[in-house]
Amino acid sequence: RWQKVLYERQPFPDNYVDQRFLEELRKNVHARQYRYQAVVFQSGAVVQQLCSVCVFVLTWWYMDAGLLSPQGLFGAALVSSLLGYVLFDAVDGGAGRWASGRTRWADLKSTLVFAAFTYGFSPVLKTLTESISTDTIYAMSALMLLGHLIFFDYGANAAIVSSTLSLNMAIFASVCLASRLPRSLHAFVMVTFAMQMFALWPMLQKKLKARTPRCYVAVTVLFALAALAALATVSSVGAVLFASLLLAISCLCPYCLIRLQLLKDNIHGPWDEAEIKEDLSRFLM
Repeated sequence: RWQKVLYERQPFPDNYVDQRFLEELRKNVHARQYRYQAVVFQSGAVVQQLCSVCVFVLTWWYMDAGLLSPQGLFGAALVSSLLGYVLFDAVDGGAGRWASGRTRWADLKSTLVFAAFTYGFSPVLKTLTESISTDTIYAMSALMLLGHLIFFDYGANAAIVSSTLSLNMAIFASVCLASRLPRSLHAFVMVTFAMQMFALWPMLQKKLKARTPRCYVAVTVLFALAALAALATVSSVGAVLFASLLLAISCLCPYCLIRLQLLKDNIHGPWDEAEIKEDLSRFLM
């Protein structure tokens, strides 16, 4: 009787298999089954981050065109930050703060230190890229914002995810754009607003998503509508294209993923390669 071993001599060629070979065939053993509503819900993180970049760029455009004063933006950002800070603690009743051991006084000190350093270095930020052409600044900013979207942590466990790199690229883009604003005060307010949009706002999003999914969905829809309304005041064609992009990401792409899952045909059987599950790191020392 044929045995599936190579260390014994058998009266069969090496590539011989009997009729029992395909009995161990299995298909789509590790395939995940997705639900359309769940995929649409998870796509909200991508939609919100795209809207964050859109709102940030539009805010810079309004300030550059003189339609928005730095004092008005700073006041609006301060009020929204206070409301978000209260909501951040109210969502879980302060459980996250008690677990981290961080006090409100520590948060206030960190905020004051950041604001003081940013305001003190705002003249430097304003003149940092004077020797670089404006077209190069715009290209660098667009590239950095694109990298921010690529490396952002959307909740997937992937090697490309890097929250630190994503935040640094967004701040670098904000510094580049702030250097083209009229005064140092504009640069200070712009960098501060970038920290609120790309550092603080995603933290509130994640907590809302984990604690109150319905509130998270409502915030996502309202934020997307606000971004589209602001973009429509600048370019109606851009607003239509951006709305199409958001609908494609939140509705069309999940549908395509569900349909493509039906075509998946991974086979597993006795021919699969061996998987080494033992920790071999001791041999690398």
